[in-house]
Amino acid sequence: MLSVGGAVRSGVLQLPVRLSGVGVPSGIRTLSGLGRLAGVRRLSGGAGAAGWYSSLSDSAPVHLCEHFLVNVHQVSGLPWWLSIIVATLSVRTLITLPLATYQMVIIAKVEALQAEISELAKRLRYEVSFRAKEKGWTEKQSRFQFKKNLRQIVSQLYIRDNCHPFKASLLVWVQLPLWISLSLALRNLSLDRSVLQADLAAGGALWFPDLTSPDPTWILPICLGLTNLLIIEVFSLQRVNPSRFQKVVTNSIRAFSVLMIPIAATVPSSMALYWFTSSLVGFSHNLVLRSPAIHKFLKLQTVRSESPYRDLLSAFISKYCK
Repeated sequence: MLSVGGAVRSGVLQLPVRLSGVGVPSGIRTLSGLGRLAGVRRLSGGAGAAGWYSSLSDSAPVHLCEHFLVNVHQVSGLPWWLSIIVATLSVRTLITLPLATYQMVIIAKVEALQAEISELAKRLRYEVSFRAKEKGWTEKQSRFQFKKNLRQIVSQLYIRDNCHPFKASLLVWVQLPLWISLSLALRNLSLDRSVLQADLAAGGALWFPDLTSPDPTWILPICLGLTNLLIIEVFSLQRVNPSRFQKVVTNSIRAFSVLMIPIAATVPSSMALYWFTSSLVGFSHNLVLRSPAIHKFLKLQTVRSESPYRDLLSAFISKYCK
């Protein structure tokens, strides 16, 4: 437990700080001189591909993703539709799953600090009240001093436990650019007039034999929309009493998920297949991370349910089937 006495007087509360050493690995160099994929030409065409979009689709990260997709296809010897699924599963498992796990650990640490923060806030409020009478502060000045010192206390607690909430957003900062780069890489491969485009045109399966054209049956876009909506509902069931802002955000994401259905129906099937697979794998990873065995292995400090899947099913049935 931290000592609050003297926090207001000194302005900065002194805490034992344990910083985890984060070094920059040696031998890592910036990528430079990334060449174009053999047989793939820069996307040219109408005004829709001009400007910033053309620059983005012709950027180094997108070309790197093109190389990755082609290498997966060539090394595995699988048809293109299965190569896209394998590549998506690999990226989501090797890159985003560890980040999602790290995010869960950070959030658990922040949640575990709430009881300590609440206790320290009570003691700080008493200290500020005492100093306000001594110094003759107004109510506005007292609130300012309380908030100022509480922010310092909370910041130092985050440093002590190495769990600043911003670290929990690392997943988004990696996953979103990766998703955009892989999507544009598949679009480039599907629309460029090259040998690879011919392979993709014959590399589909079932109702989407041509990966370079949109899914005429809308099955992939609808599956994508339903999967995204299911993910949103699972997350919304975690909140017992959501705030008005949380409700607005959740409804906005629901609307965006529905909007993605017609969008996915206008892009090449390769992109729609990637989007659907990525959402499905992400949903599966979310369920895996709910396992009590995973929580025990990660030594999470917050109290978790011993039957999360049964609780989730019960909450879903209670909300939508009654």
